Amino acid sequence: MTQAPSVSLEALLDEVAPGVVGAQAPAMVRELVAMCAEAGDAMDHPSRDAAAARIAGVSAPDLLRAIELITARFHLSNIGEQLTIARINREREVASTPQRPRPESIMEAVVLARSQGVTRDALTEAIRSIEVGPTLTAHPTEARRRTVIIKQLEIAAMTRRLREEHLSPMQREGLLRRVRASVSLLLMSDDVRARRLTVGDEVRNGLFFLTHSIWQTVPRLAEDVAAAVRAAYGEESEGAPDGHSAGGATEPEPSLLAYRTWIGGDRDGNPEVTHAATRATLADLRRAAVELWDHELEALKNDLSISTRRTSVTPELLEAVDRDRARWLPASQVVEQRGSEPLRLRLMQIRTRLREDPTYTSRTLREDLGLLSRALDSTGIASLQGHMPLRDAMVRARVFGLHLATLDVRQHSAVHEKAVAELLKHAGVTDGYLEMSEAQRVTLLRKELSTRRPLVAHDAVLSAVTSETLQTLDVVRSAIASEPSSIRAYVISMTHGVSDMLEVLLLMKERGLFRALPDEPVRTLHVVPLLETVDDLRGGPALLESLLSEPIYREHLDQLARQDLADGFAPPARSAGSLEQEIMLGYSDSNKDGGFLMANIALHAAQERLVLAAKGLGVGLRFFHGRGGTVGRGGGRAGRAILAAPAASRSGRLRFTEQGEVISFRYAMPEIAHRHLEQILSAAIRAALMANADARVAPGSQPTQRRDPALDALLERLSRDSMRQYRGLIDDPRFWPWFLGASPIAHIGSLPIASRPVSRGGDSGFEFEHLRAIPWVFSWIQMRALAPGWYGVGTALAACTSEEVGLLKKQLVEDSFASTVLDNAAQEMARARLPIAKRYARLGPDGEAIFAGIEREFERARAAVLNLTGRATLMEHSPVIARSIAARNPWTDVLNLIQIELLGRYRAAPEGEKPALRGAILASINGIAAAMQSTG
Repeated sequence: MTQAPSVSLEALLDEVAPGVVGAQAPAMVRELVAMCAEAGDAMDHPSRDAAAARIAGVSAPDLLRAIELITARFHLSNIGEQLTIARINREREVASTPQRPRPESIMEAVVLARSQGVTRDALTEAIRSIEVGPTLTAHPTEARRRTVIIKQLEIAAMTRRLREEHLSPMQREGLLRRVRASVSLLLMSDDVRARRLTVGDEVRNGLFFLTHSIWQTVPRLAEDVAAAVRAAYGEESEGAPDGHSAGGATEPEPSLLAYRTWIGGDRDGNPEVTHAATRATLADLRRAAVELWDHELEALKNDLSISTRRTSVTPELLEAVDRDRARWLPASQVVEQRGSEPLRLRLMQIRTRLREDPTYTSRTLREDLGLLSRALDSTGIASLQGHMPLRDAMVRARVFGLHLATLDVRQHSAVHEKAVAELLKHAGVTDGYLEMSEAQRVTLLRKELSTRRPLVAHDAVLSAVTSETLQTLDVVRSAIASEPSSIRAYVISMTHGVSDMLEVLLLMKERGLFRALPDEPVRTLHVVPLLETVDDLRGGPALLESLLSEPIYREHLDQLARQDLADGFAPPARSAGSLEQEIMLGYSDSNKDGGFLMANIALHAAQERLVLAAKGLGVGLRFFHGRGGTVGRGGGRAGRAILAAPAASRSGRLRFTEQGEVISFRYAMPEIAHRHLEQILSAAIRAALMANADARVAPGSQPTQRRDPALDALLERLSRDSMRQYRGLIDDPRFWPWFLGASPIAHIGSLPIASRPVSRGGDSGFEFEHLRAIPWVFSWIQMRALAPGWYGVGTALAACTSEEVGLLKKQLVEDSFASTVLDNAAQEMARARLPIAKRYARLGPDGEAIFAGIEREFERARAAVLNLTGRATLMEHSPVIARSIAARNPWTDVLNLIQIELLGRYRAAPEGEKPALRGAILASINGIAAAMQSTG
């Protein structure tokens, strides 16, 4: 059978573009791209100067046409790359065997365990302990409209058919016409939103991915695990992590994945996320889940047509159907028609309850599906054991329930501090809480948490901020009373001390979510500190030791352990007395605060020290990694990051954020979503096996291999040297005025890509301290310098002695952390384009001098990375990415040159002309984001 003819989306764009935008724009773009290609990587080249001069003579409307044309090209190029990735993954999956599993697959992790002598029971125990929590956020890093994303997915689906299906000539021509039409529509669709997103828009965007690719992909991963265990250990299923023993009894199944979301719950610096918005979000999540389950259960009803006239089923199913017959079954004639089909009748009851009973919970749904599974098993038909459609439904019930994704609430510690101060003053306790020392605050909070009385009446008149905080907790209490899975954690941004944690407990106490007296337990939340700055990362272990030494907080953790066990949230191996504290690590702000190398080293060291501190106090840790999409904000391959973490911190139980363009890249296509999650679960299985092996080591021995103390000292020095160089740049009095002038940051602030402002200080004006990490990194990417992903590395490494270089080279071979950090820095430097960055630099005051420093640091970093890795080029180890970067550069250069021209025109233009120019600048920002496949 012959391969289907290839289809070039870029060629199709070239076909339709003249008819949509006219012949002038495509001709001009080709001319400009040729000039930039001729200029190549040269710092200064007459062809690039000629391209800039040509652009200077073009009207703003014609430049906008060029931007739209190139942006559409990058959208189509990105589709093509994703389709290629999906095809290669599929081919490798087909070619893989248990003897030669695909790298970073679940099969590889299981086969590796088998080869290392891990027993089936030990593997099952490890898998049952895994819970990976991808957490969708609304952080403003997706520049594309949902309209554009959907059109891209439609084009991708049709292109896949053209490339992979063997169509008749008539079918092929008809499909090509549809693709051309869709490409034309993409070219004619606005890339920039007309208004800023609302919280409701962000919720709908998140639901799009949850209800499509994520919903489709999750059951396949559970089957991958079961299939891998069968392939490695044989068909015997006793103890296997597929939920069925040889005798047919259903065992507790592994969670593996538990999706979380911040969308509609993250109110840190976003006044649009109110208690009403959170309530609406919870309703939207429930509504979407019910709709999905209605279709799922209808399909199961059509499938499970077992009749008691032909076989017998377990009496408990018949009893359940009879018990709920009067209330939850529809018209009597339907019952008469299905009277001999109890599985169908039970599914009809479940569907009715879903639609009509607001008290129907995720747990009840799991129990109902378990009843159906036992009924199938009771038939004794071997081919129905673990019936796939029902097993898929059971997996979805465990992962998604009726809440779809568990919502987190997040707020800044300063808000809680002021709210508690107001409540204490209102109650007559003290007027001076804000002036107290940390020790005085903790003493007072401890006392108040130990009392029964509330500080204020429920209807007390309070400030708007404090009232909103308490109303949010009212929404939380109501939500978890009816659906415990709906909200489980309260995240505190900028946690600096124990008082920041106890303040939230006190606010929860005011609204019935905390009670210190053990004889009066209430349903409560995990309180999660977010360590964001370098100082907070370094001080984290001391803070944790103080917190876990507080008896009242230990009682809170004990109550949570019992609650989680009762609700089925704890892994099966965990007992009610096993305490767990979740800690979130901020990759974005630590990078913005201390630079790339300092942030990476500080985060790595903090994890190890935090685990050891908690272990000494008998508490387990679960890390929540606040990773962005770009290297400058902790981005990169999540599976590799899990294995690059310190050995002591690997457990298979972790969370990480998924944001913006990362969500759409990883979850737009089910094939890409599967590979992304497969890599994560493969790493999680390996991490869980390591953790379980460590747990069996005799007390008093050292379970994990510690690094060489000399290496620790070297890394600490490198981090300090790197941070000193980085702070020297951003603390230079000339830097901030230059950055405001040279970068498009002011326009990024007005890009309507999220409900949240780009600055914690609001939209009016910018200061470095208040600017969020996302627009900070976004601006550097637009300028093609990407400094947050490498700046400071050169100075730090250049100071190493030959002996220290030898130690680092040895570490690159032995330790995945070191190699991951250097590979990430190398990739960011390869994506940087200093000849373009130099042109941006000239837009700001003192641009020549500041750029000269950036260029020197870049050259130092490149030389050091190449020396350590022994590579001839930055991307020698990844030629596919290197080729993609090289192919994109001339086209992206044109967008940059147009943006630089527009920024200059905007500053010189009278007020009446600025709106049109701003529109073109925003379009150029979107275009460069598509070209670089990243924003912030």
